[in-house]
Amino acid sequence: MKFRINHKYIKRDIAPDEIFLDSKNLPSFNTQQFEGRLEKAIPKRSILFLGLFFLGCTCLFIYKLGYLQIIKGEAYSKKSENNTLMKQPIFADRGLIYDRNDILLAWNTWNKEDLNKLSSPTRSYFSDPGFSLLLGYVSSPAKDSQGNYWQDTFIGKDGIEKSYNKNLTGVNGVRITETDVRGVIQSENVVTPPVAGENIKLSIDSRIQKKMYDSIVSMAHNASFSGGAGVLMDIKTGEILSITSYPEYSSGVISKGEDKATINGYFTDKRKVFLNRPVSGLYAPGSIVKPFLGYGALAENVISPFKQILANGSISVPNPYFPDKKTIFKDHGSFGYVDMKKAIAISSDVYFYEIGGGYESQKGLGILNIDKYSKIFGIADKTNIDVGGEKSGTVPTPDWKSKTFKGEIWRIGDTYNTAIGQYGFQVTPVSMARAVSGIASMGSIPTPHLKYNDKVAEAKTTIFPVNTDLMKVIQDGMRMAVTEGTATALNLPSVKVAAKSGTAQVGLGNTNTNSWIIGFFPYDNPKYSFAILMERGPKAASGNATRVMSEVVDYMGVYTPEYFK
Repeated sequence: MKFRINHKYIKRDIAPDEIFLDSKNLPSFNTQQFEGRLEKAIPKRSILFLGLFFLGCTCLFIYKLGYLQIIKGEAYSKKSENNTLMKQPIFADRGLIYDRNDILLAWNTWNKEDLNKLSSPTRSYFSDPGFSLLLGYVSSPAKDSQGNYWQDTFIGKDGIEKSYNKNLTGVNGVRITETDVRGVIQSENVVTPPVAGENIKLSIDSRIQKKMYDSIVSMAHNASFSGGAGVLMDIKTGEILSITSYPEYSSGVISKGEDKATINGYFTDKRKVFLNRPVSGLYAPGSIVKPFLGYGALAENVISPFKQILANGSISVPNPYFPDKKTIFKDHGSFGYVDMKKAIAISSDVYFYEIGGGYESQKGLGILNIDKYSKIFGIADKTNIDVGGEKSGTVPTPDWKSKTFKGEIWRIGDTYNTAIGQYGFQVTPVSMARAVSGIASMGSIPTPHLKYNDKVAEAKTTIFPVNTDLMKVIQDGMRMAVTEGTATALNLPSVKVAAKSGTAQVGLGNTNTNSWIIGFFPYDNPKYSFAILMERGPKAASGNATRVMSEVVDYMGVYTPEYFK
């Protein structure tokens, strides 16, 4: 072993006993904790790197603190207030719906235990059937999974609820609730009180509405019709006293949305329970167009009121496809010689074939004039009634045929069929109730509406000039239909009615029938017009709509006689 002392080396041998002595006196270091090992100093480079890292973190923290406290301080302050101050809606009352006699048809039902109105009410409806497609239904307020309202008002989805949704919808109030960190309410304040929606009074008489619906349903069941519709209108104001459709859904069931099975059944029902037939249903009118075309023929000097035509059951014309054969246009009976009044009363097809399209020496109105007078009376036009979903109808014309059937030309047979309300003719019940008011009132065509005493709608009445003597012929023919023609079921002692029945063949092979009746009363001083449709019944069920209206008028004579004065 060598030792260095004063830069000089000294050599000395170590005895074996010294080696063993030293091995026994080794210190008891815990090597797992690095005892007995030489420590190495940390490099300055590492210290510098670590210092820069902590300096960066400090700068980032200071920047973020400044951003939250200074730049975004106000926004987060408001957000923190919302964490302790909770806004809750105070639900406003949706407007009530009444009939013309102040019978409640739609209202709100509140939970009796919810005195503060923090939960939404239930929309409730008149219990009798026959009103749902008129009133419609609503989409109710709804919550998310956390109990917060994502829709805090009712939204009208059909009928009056939809048409007058803005009027009926109120303005919810606001309640501020202060809570501590545990959610315990510390204070409550009403910041904004709720404002109820506007109440709506309808022109409907719920008594007549119910009776009309019940009669339609009874006839549908007894005579195998798939549906039906009815309209009763004031010809002077345009107010609708009754407008109903069968079949229908339940406004209450749809609005609550709880009975899923029933609601799914509505959507799969082949009878179309969501179709508001009076305004959205399009149907071939059949013979109910004859009074309007009859007036057109008189006004255009196509025929005089007194000229008679031999209605012996049919007419025949050359077949354009087979010149050696003739096409026969049949009547529903043989009536002998008939003038305008009798032709309307018995509904002679032969008479209207001839004055509509012309035959031999008898000139015809022609398809363009048929279209003209259809437009004058608004037969196939929208009425602009104040309920959604209204459809416009169709009057077949050469242009319509060319577009519909890829350039096919118009033929005389098309005019014949159009003159009796067949072929592509389509109308709605409400348009026919309005059209017949033009006959009843000598040329005044009101705008049908459901809001009671609506002066704006009443001001929209259209008046066209008429020859009153010629129009009186049409009125007399419709009265004769009741006294001795096709509508004798309406020959009642309570009031004089003028009417025109109609039967339209529908379906493949004309296997089904739509039964119609239109008219007005009282005959001597017309006040009300009506239209009843029974949809898709058996071929033999031609006069069933007349019997429905007979029941309604008979009921009115007993229970609502004020309408006959």
